[in-house]
Amino acid sequence: MKVTTPRLTQHVMTAGRDTGEPVLFVHGNVSSSAFWRDTMAALPGAYRPLAVDLRGFGESDAEPVDATRGVRDWSDDLAELVETLGLERVHVVGWSLGGGIVLQLLRDRPELVRSVTLVNPVSPYGFGGTEGVDGVLTHADGAGAGAGAANPDFVARLKAGDMSDEAPTSPRSVFRAAYVKNPVPDEDFYLRSMLTTRVGEANYPGDGAGSAQWPGVAPGKHGVLNAIAPTHFRIDDLHEIDPKPPILWIRGADDVIVSDTSLMDLAHLGALGVVPGSPGTPAQPMVAQTRAALDRYGRYRESVIDECGHSPHLEHPAEFQRLLAEHLAES
Repeated sequence: MKVTTPRLTQHVMTAGRDTGEPVLFVHGNVSSSAFWRDTMAALPGAYRPLAVDLRGFGESDAEPVDATRGVRDWSDDLAELVETLGLERVHVVGWSLGGGIVLQLLRDRPELVRSVTLVNPVSPYGFGGTEGVDGVLTHADGAGAGAGAANPDFVARLKAGDMSDEAPTSPRSVFRAAYVKNPVPDEDFYLRSMLTTRVGEANYPGDGAGSAQWPGVAPGKHGVLNAIAPTHFRIDDLHEIDPKPPILWIRGADDVIVSDTSLMDLAHLGALGVVPGSPGTPAQPMVAQTRAALDRYGRYRESVIDECGHSPHLEHPAEFQRLLAEHLAES
């Protein structure tokens, strides 16, 4: 269904249910609500599943992303969606980029949130450009983060709608190498979802900026990757919320995207010699940063799924669905 608010028109996928406790699913970067299809269908009947396409993805409006607000363009969209649908409190489930968005929603509008499930979420200190568990900026300009860190050939192939596997940078190859550890059914279905991503300076990946510091790129002011740069996105006061809804953190043990040794972190790639000229900048400890923030929050549980990459809901659906159902029932 399409829901129009003063901000934009958002596409919301449903499972044909209009009763029960609402559960709002929020997808990750370079994807859409389609990634939640099977999870929504398996949700117990006491719940009403809703999965939204974020601005710039799927069938929602391709409104620009103001990266200087961090992820608040998206979290404000969600708040307005919840209010327009007349939902009082919702369970929120956020994967990857969506994890950061639901944390921002929780921080800004805790009265809307009944429980939180994080699935391989982006660090509370963004993606790239920080070090240590407290997310200290490596350089004041956020060098190493932002749209300039995106692989230009991947961006070009995404824009062209490439469904081949002819190069390591094709969306299909990236799905196989980074989204999942092992093959999953319906690969073409998820690939078509990835290709709904709007490409450009206002959306994915955003506008680039240069830096005098290695590796020579810094966050710009527009678009997806700049919105999660540590100069724009930082949630280090989540523990101040009162009362605190329970948080379940589910992650794949073998994730190569959100990791303490991420293969998409330029600092780690520099340490490996893939990006030349590294002065020894340490990798961002993304998982350790999330754990430190949640330790301060207090009311959370971490569940790690072995033999699993960035997408537990696709790779180990039965285990994921069990963990989610238990969390919802306890909340």
